[in-house]
Amino acid sequence: MYGSHPGMYGEEPSAPAVHAAGVFRTAGAEDVLELGAGHGRDALFLAREGFSVHATDFSAVALEQLGDAARAQGLRVARTVHDVREPLPLPDASVDGVFAHMLLCMALSTEELHALVGEVRRVLRPGGVFVYTVRHTGDAHFGAGTGHGDDIWEHGGFAVHFFSRELVDALAEGWDLREVHPFEEGELPRRLWRITQTKS
Repeated sequence: MYGSHPGMYGEEPSAPAVHAAGVFRTAGAEDVLELGAGHGRDALFLAREGFSVHATDFSAVALEQLGDAARAQGLRVARTVHDVREPLPLPDASVDGVFAHMLLCMALSTEELHALVGEVRRVLRPGGVFVYTVRHTGDAHFGAGTGHGDDIWEHGGFAVHFFSRELVDALAEGWDLREVHPFEEGELPRRLWRITQTKS
């Protein structure tokens, strides 16, 4: 997909990334990890905002595009090809903030999501902040198309795990859940939550 459509999400940062930058700055964060960075519009924005950014994605092609853009802008962004179903490639307590825009609502099982959030907690320093966004069960595509169980629905060849509020709360157990903010994005529009939680 990234090979056929370079820069497919544009160059402007997402609204959640802009919000996350403010949250990270208020928390005194310096080192930020982005999960599912794609071709890097948000990772590059966070780097321009002065954060030390480590971007991961499943797509080597996307991260290559991110690297090219970073060099063109005179920015340094660490990049690692990574499948979030595997342990995060970082030491314990090594980052101050983690950001993920619409990654957790990919076709990941509830069990895989719990493991991933556990890994996010592991790599965050005490007081570190996790900001993520997901499509939720109020979205128009929830219940449409082909159901795969576990609130995962495939529509137009793309499978999404739609989050219930119960799942948000379950993933926040042991954290300080600061915010569950509803917003809309795109043409449908997609209905999402922006979730902010802190490692206690």
